[in-house]
Amino acid sequence: MQTPIRGLRSFCFAARSLSFKHAANELYLTPSAVSHQIKQLEEQLGIELFQRKTRSISLTTAGKNFFDAVSPIITMLEGTINEFSQMQQNTNLTITLPEFFASELLMPKLSEWTSEHPNINLQMDTLKTRKELTRHSDLSIVLSSGKPTEGLATELFNLEYIPACNKKLLNQWRDDHRQALNQVPLILHKARPWAWHQWAEKAGIDDFSPSQIIQIDSMFGVARAAQQGMGIALIPLPISQSWLDEQWLYKLFEQPLTTKDKYYLVQHESSTPNHPLDLFAKWVVNTFRKIQE
Repeated sequence: MQTPIRGLRSFCFAARSLSFKHAANELYLTPSAVSHQIKQLEEQLGIELFQRKTRSISLTTAGKNFFDAVSPIITMLEGTINEFSQMQQNTNLTITLPEFFASELLMPKLSEWTSEHPNINLQMDTLKTRKELTRHSDLSIVLSSGKPTEGLATELFNLEYIPACNKKLLNQWRDDHRQALNQVPLILHKARPWAWHQWAEKAGIDDFSPSQIIQIDSMFGVARAAQQGMGIALIPLPISQSWLDEQWLYKLFEQPLTTKDKYYLVQHESSTPNHPLDLFAKWVVNTFRKIQE
């Protein structure tokens, strides 16, 4: 006997609602299609499953017994099909992170993750400032002077800031770096407006009197401005190391400004277990905790 599964499903839906029309709506079929499938099933079984009246249907005794026997099997089969179908679908993860972290650290390494996990989609929102980090996401990478209290926070690495400029300015002021600080525009991120004065104090520069300070609202903009020769920038290490390695920027002083700023991975609380999220979080920690070693 080759009883089609769709006929059994149509029968079970009609038996629960005692309506071919309602079953048809649930199955996205026409009432005549449901009626035809059930009629075929009755012919194959050799029994009547429904008593058909002008405006209603009811189960026969044989129909009720058949429904009691078949319904649990169809329910289990549908559950198994749904489970395996979901296993083949891609999982989506959302992450918010500073744009400079994304461009300088995450993007160059991300192919390692995507090649190993082709069924996990990543949606990334890059942000310029810490204040923007209020959007809902599965996971965040945040820059903070203190450990975040919301979610599960894991420290990645701390930052220090170093004066840097392009090669032309470096050569121009090779013999008098200190004087350059008072004559060349100084560039910094507007989130740290006093960073240059803090650096000068740490470096023991008493005659620090900059002629111009330029504040930019993104760290990428700060580094880019210095690369273009706009002035001397305070850039963060180790996150800007590639700019030095590629000789887009050069250290003007070796003295860093050490701060309490640290990057943290924040895994937001979820009501259900999320294995893909746990995998990605573990990869981020293992990958970016190593950059200071």
